[in-house]
Amino acid sequence: MTDPVANPDETRVLYNAECPVCNFEISHYRDYSQNADLPIAFDDLNSAQLARWGLTQDTAARRLYVQKGGELISGIPAFIVLWQDMPKYRWLARLVSLPVVHFLANLAYDYALAPIIYRWHLLRKARVAKRAESSKL
Repeated sequence: MTDPVANPDETRVLYNAECPVCNFEISHYRDYSQNADLPIAFDDLNSAQLARWGLTQDTAARRLYVQKGGELISGIPAFIVLWQDMPKYRWLARLVSLPVVHFLANLAYDYALAPIIYRWHLLRKARVAKRAESSKL
């Protein structure tokens, strides 16, 4: 992984590749970005140097983070920054930036989607730990 602050013009996305939902969506954006040769980098929180992001693993697992221009952005605003950098998705960034849509998207993400995905993440980690413990016995 390169230093997330090395190129302030580059957009960097921090996501959980072990989360099936996160990985599905971000893999699509990563593939699109690579095919279009866009200056967007993608870091898996499970292998990234999170200290460079200023985040703990638990905090990073709770929502999507994007770094752009030296600023750390999370949640729906992070998606908007990411979509603005991808020509195919600029329409979505404009739509979700509209005041009412932005308000509703934030509510849905902050109080439903992100917490559900985070709890699912914790359950997966607990199952993996339990399996690892069982295999030691």
